[in-house]
Amino acid sequence: MPKTFLGVGWGFDVDPDDPDSQAGVRLDKNGAILTAAYEKSVRQSIWIILGTAKGERVMRPDFGCGIYDLVFELNSAATAGKVAQAVREALLLGEPRIDVRDVQVESQNNGEVLLISIDYEVRATNNVFNLVYPFYLERSA
Repeated sequence: MPKTFLGVGWGFDVDPDDPDSQAGVRLDKNGAILTAAYEKSVRQSIWIILGTAKGERVMRPDFGCGIYDLVFELNSAATAGKVAQAVREALLLGEPRIDVRDVQVESQNNGEVLLISIDYEVRATNNVFNLVYPFYLERSA
């Protein structure tokens, strides 16, 4: 069954400073733009949402995730709860192709890194996936 309804788009990470690319666009061996299709497109979309701070995109101020407002918070259960809630809200608003099943936040590296584990289901196919996103807290003295 074709999954074209999930979409195909440019592959993430467009890098203008990449010396192996033309104008920052990654190309395959035939010179075509690398794309992300179907579930890979959904996964890259989640990374883009989580990697974008709210207000960062001028024309879409509500796009992105509010976790970047928490960078200077102390590593605590309360901060982990705020991070999980911000991730849920961002994905609810920013990625309509998925249902978020669970968000777990785990501290690592002496509290400097929060690993955000997201279990999500692609609505159109009922396939379940997991993505782990590292979020770095500002190191306290």
